[in-house]
Formats: sequence, C-alpha cells, structure tokens
Amino acid sequence: MGLISSKLASKSAEFQNLFIGQFPEQQLKAGNSKRYYQTLTDFDFISLKIKYSKFGVEALNRDYILIHRPEILENLEADEKLEPEQLKTLKLIQRALQLSAHVLNQDPNQLVEQLWGRLQCFQQPEIQKILADAAQSKNGTIWLRPTTASLTTPGENLLLTLTGHNHWVQAVAIAPDGKKALSGSWDKTLKLWDLETGKEILTLTGHNDLVYAVDITPDGKKALSGSADTTLKLWDLETGEEILTLTGHNDLVYRVDITPDGKKAFSSSYDSTLKLWDLDTGKEISTLTGCSNWVKVVAILGLGYANAPEGKTALSASNDSTLKVWDLDTGKEISTLTGHKTRVQAAAIAPDGKKALSGSEEGTLKLWDLQTGKEIFTFTGHNSSVEAVAIAPDGKTAVSGSVDRTLKLWDLQTGKEISTFRGHNKSVTALAIAFDGKTAVSGSWDNTLKLWDLETGKEISTRSGHNDWVIAVAIAPNSKTAISGSRDKTLKLWNLQTGKEISTLTGHNDWVTAVAIAPDGKKALSGSGEGILKLWDLETAKEIFTLTGYNDWVHRVEIAPDGKTAVSSYTNYVLKLWDLETGKEIPTSALTGHNGTVKGVAIAPDGKTAVSASDDSALKLWDLETEKEISTFIGESSIDCCAVSPDGLTIVAGEKSGRVHFLSLESA
Repeated sequence: MGLISSKLASKSAEFQNLFIGQFPEQQLKAGNSKRYYQTLTDFDFISLKIKYSKFGVEALNRDYILIHRPEILENLEADEKLEPEQLKTLKLIQRALQLSAHVLNQDPNQLVEQLWGRLQCFQQPEIQKILADAAQSKNGTIWLRPTTASLTTPGENLLLTLTGHNHWVQAVAIAPDGKKALSGSWDKTLKLWDLETGKEILTLTGHNDLVYAVDITPDGKKALSGSADTTLKLWDLETGEEILTLTGHNDLVYRVDITPDGKKAFSSSYDSTLKLWDLDTGKEISTLTGCSNWVKVVAILGLGYANAPEGKTALSASNDSTLKVWDLDTGKEISTLTGHKTRVQAAAIAPDGKKALSGSEEGTLKLWDLQTGKEIFTFTGHNSSVEAVAIAPDGKTAVSGSVDRTLKLWDLQTGKEISTFRGHNKSVTALAIAFDGKTAVSGSWDNTLKLWDLETGKEISTRSGHNDWVIAVAIAPNSKTAISGSRDKTLKLWNLQTGKEISTLTGHNDWVTAVAIAPDGKKALSGSGEGILKLWDLETAKEIFTLTGYNDWVHRVEIAPDGKTAVSSYTNYVLKLWDLETGKEIPTSALTGHNGTVKGVAIAPDGKTAVSASDDSALKLWDLETEKEISTFIGESSIDCCAVSPDGLTIVAGEKSGRVHFLSLESA
C-alpha cells in the first residue's frame, strides 16, 4: 500500500471521494503546480483513481488535461508554471493511460502490465519511479512483466481504442471538427464517440437489422445511416434522437454519402438501385436504376486523385456482369458497359475521366473508353477472381489484386502484363497506389498489408507438395526433419536437408489444423477441423492412437517436454490435457477463462505450467497441476502464438497486429 492509500484508509468515504476527485484541480487552481505534478506522477494516486468506482481512467485523463486549459494557465504566475520537460512527462503518462483505457475499463487490475508495456522505454525519472512502484504493488504475486515496451507507446500512430459495440463495426465517419466519430455496427446500433477521451457520448438505436453505412453532415450536427432493414435514418447528434426514416429501398443499404451542402444524400443498395434523397423532407428525389442485380461497386470520378476533374461522373459495377456510367447532376444513366461474363468485383476510373478499368469474377480485367462505351483491352493472367483494381495517377499503368493471392502490374497503353507480385498467403482484396505512382499498398485476407515497389518488384517462388493450403508445421528437435499439416487432410514428413518428402500420413477426415513433434522426434501429434487428435509413429508413418471426446475445431497442440502429456486448444475457448501413453483425456482437465478462440499454446520446460494465446487479446499463464489461472496479460489485438524460453522465465507472444511481446515471469 502506497503513502496516499495508507493515509486515506482511515478517512471517511466522503473525504476519500473529495480527495481523489478534486485534489489535483484544487492544487492547480491554488497555484501549487508542484504538488499537482507530484500527485499525477504518483503511481499510488493513479491506481486509486482508476480503481475507484466513481472515477476511472477518463476522470484521471481530465486531471492531466487541466494544465493545458487557458483559464488555468492565465492565472498561474511565471514561477508556478511547469517546465517543458515536466509537461512532456505528464503528456506521456496521460497518453499511455488513454491507450490503455479500453483495457482498464474492463479490468483495472491490468494497470501495472499496461504501464510496463507502454512506458519503460522512456527514461524520465518520474516515469521510471512509477514503473518501480507499480511492480512493487504486486506484493509477491506472480505476474507477466513486459521486458520491452511492446504495446503501443505514446507518440505512435495509435491514439485510442474505442470499445462498446457487441458485434463487428461495419462503418465509421469522423465529424468535420475532428473531435467526434460515429460508428455503425452489426449490433444494429450507432455510437457517437469523443475522440479526445475515448468516451462513448451517445448510442443511437432504431434500426431493426445490421447497420452497414454512416455519414455525418458538414455541420457535424446530423448523421445518416443505412441498414440491412432497407431503411436510412437521419439522426440528431446533439440529442441522439431520430429525425427521419427514409424508405424506398427493397434490400440492404450498404453505402450512404451526404452532399457537401448537407441537403441531399446518395444511397446504394442490394436492390440494384442508387437513390438521391432530400434530407430536409426525407423524400426521394430520384432513383438511378438499370442494373439487373446488386450494385456491388461504385467509383466516382476524382476520388483518390490530386488535381482530378470534379466528381460528376460515377461508375457502378454490378453482379449482373455489367457496368453503368451515370451523370450525378441529372441522375441519368449515360451508358452501359457489357462484355464481362461473370460478376464485376472491382472498378476504377482513370484520373482524366476518359477511361475505366474493371475486374471480374472470371479473372479478367477490361479497360473501357467512357466516351464511347467501348472496350479497349481485355487483360488475362489471373487464375481467379479479381477483387481489387487501382489506376496509377499518370493513367498509364494499373494494378490488380486477386483471389489467386497475386498482384499484377499492367500497361494500359499496350494491354500487356508488366510484372506479377507474390507474397500474400490469401486473397488480395484491397489496393491503393501512391500519388507518385512508384509504390502500392495491398490488403489481404491473410490479415496483412504489403508495400510494393512497382518499379523493381520481383516474383517469389513457392515450393509445393500438398494439394491445398498448409495450415501447420513443426520441426523435429534434431532439425533434420519437419512435418506439415494441410487442408488436403494429410500430414507430410520432410527431409530438411534435401527438401524431399519422406512419407505421407493419412487418416484425418477433415483439415489438419495443428501439429507437434515429441521431444524424442519419434512421434507426432496432429489435430483437425473435426475435433480429433491423432498420435503418429514417424518411423513407420502409422497411426498409434486417435484421441476423441471433443467435437470442435482444434487450433493448436503442444507436447510436454517429457513426451507423456499434451495440451490442445479449441475454437470454443477451451484447452484440454491428454495422456499420450494411454490416448485418454486427463479427467477434469478443461482450462477455461478465455473469451475467444485459443490460437496458441506452449508448455513450460518443467511441464508444470502452460501459456495460452487467444483472439480475445489475452495471454494466460496456467498451473497444470491445479488447472488454475495464474496470471493474465492483455495485448492490443488477437494474440495468435506464444512460446516459452528453455529456462521457463521468458514468454514470447505474437499479435495479429504484428507486435511481439517479451514477458518475464516474475514474483514481485
């Protein structure tokens, strides 16, 4: 217990409430900025305010903001003002707490781990004192101390994480003043957020189905949403009340755009129409019809290019295999572009507005003359659906991304392929080209973005052996062999020195999703999508046991150092222990506590503890003898893998975000 906590312990609840709530502000208003600074760099006070039920991290954040308020600054004498270095220190602490707010609001006890994960790279004496006091506060309990500042630190791009929705966030819009944001979710609600504090301001309810689209009027006072309930709703962002419901679409509304004057809006729907609305009356002005299927893609002239012509022309791409060119002033169709044989998945208009490029499910791209409506070129080369296209700012080249996991660079003047870029592990679904035309960024279902040099990009060769995706691999302790598990339902044993296949292990009836090799290198354990584990003899390539009893997707398997037991993790948040000598589940061995799928498991060298990684952003340390949770560390995104060092004292965990955490197992 710290000094402040000790003194407050004997005080009344009313006194505690007044002190924790008002002390920093009182000191600053009295000109005692030194005491104000000491209080906000005291771990004991920080911890008390965050854990006190009437306050929390948002209230503490306001204490740090006080020193920047004009009405307070103007009343401070020159010798009462804080030094620049002190202001910097307070800002670093405040930003670290802001970054941790979404975690601390759920579990204030994560404060110590969050501060260590964000602030230890800063050498200010006050910050180092906070960290030392934070570690001391653990009072002998076992905890996971980050050995590096592996969480987002103050000064990086991430400012806040906003939590509150109960399902996927499908749409976001930022208010013109940049101080608020609006989100739309599959939980059927919209939420208005304060971007300075991360606090939810309002929840807007009224839609009866998933919210797919949101936009905010230029004055920031109203918002428009589109939903799977086929309606649009206009909202008052000051009161949270619904103003109007706009009806007319017959299917899901997935895009809304408010005009710059705030008086009209466009909506796009799966009913194959685009509609123009009067936001004063809620009445439909016009309907742009003509597609015989869903309007899937919309491209507007000028968006994404510098010095482009004004966006009065739009191109819609549809599931009926056509593209349509529209005049946005009149709402009239200019022309229909036909030629694709399957659904159009992507489209882009050239910067000069004279040409357009489209990509289709059949794997082809077509270049169009928008003035004549005629096809100029057809580009072939992809082996599967084209999901994204982008045209370079000079209009001479374009890039496409495909389900075949590649990007291709095309010459729009000759119709020829220039080069192919390989590196993604799943479908390429998003593309953007830099304004200088020299680099491109791609996004993929493999959860990565990649930056490409369009002038020097080279192909990457891939060795194949399985007939489908390889999902899991493991290397034997002698480093001479490796085993792979695949979506083709087989495992393959490989010679790492020659690269040759040694044997194929068959027996699973579903994807092989996890694999591990025993410490002696003679056996392997595999898990599958059907929930079954199999123990294999790698010398004979024969199955030893089938371990059953749990019908859920196996995400990870790990064999203990003695080779006698194993841990498996499943989609429904459970871990189970198995006896590899009998092929039986160890009774009452379910380790529960995660709120998401367990993606990774590692057993300590002594076989007494295990670590689990989950897409609930948590890493948990378990006692395998008591089957109890020992400690938890919260990251910033799904933690997908983990490992324990040979001495059992350091844990390494990898996040979906790309961050790697190094955690020391400590007892304070």
